Amino acid sequence: MLFRRRVDPHILEKIRVWAWPRRSWTRSFRYFSKRVLRLTASPHAIAAGFAAGVFASFTPFLGFHFVIAFGIAFLIGGNFVSAALGTSVGNPLSFPFIFGATFELGSLILRTGAKADQVDLSPGVLSRSIDTILPLIKPMSVGAIPLGIAAGLACYFPIRSAVRAFQHARRERFAAKARRAAEADARVGEAEENRPR
Repeated sequence: MLFRRRVDPHILEKIRVWAWPRRSWTRSFRYFSKRVLRLTASPHAIAAGFAAGVFASFTPFLGFHFVIAFGIAFLIGGNFVSAALGTSVGNPLSFPFIFGATFELGSLILRTGAKADQVDLSPGVLSRSIDTILPLIKPMSVGAIPLGIAAGLACYFPIRSAVRAFQHARRERFAAKARRAAEADARVGEAEENRPR
């Protein structure tokens, strides 16, 4: 293969790169933001898709975030690729905070009085019956709605303005390049006409 490494990384190296970027967090964030800005869609579609992905990340339905994000993006006219990128807001580093906040807010809304530190989250909790899981899922689902909407809106407006500015600057760059090419073609044409025969 053309760009394959000579020595395959060890399994620990793969895990380290998965958990922590190889270069830096700043470089990874810049790369991620460029991926979002360079999508070919309207600023609203890109921002709405990303907001749909962010909202889906707040739901407790792990494994269905892409499906939820695509469904919401379809309903609000968002871009599917942007929605998939938006689901990256929910990751192993942010899920403890997201799920704790959604559980607390959902318990407050439902007035159950349960606190996140009183819940049994032992390793086998997902293999138990639905009666054991429902007291977790119900408040998290209710709390995910206002928090997901707030986080989605907090992402929508800055992303829409950033995409609009990026696309405007790119159009200006392409127009300037086309003008320079047209001027160069005109100069070549004039030189051809003025050449003695």
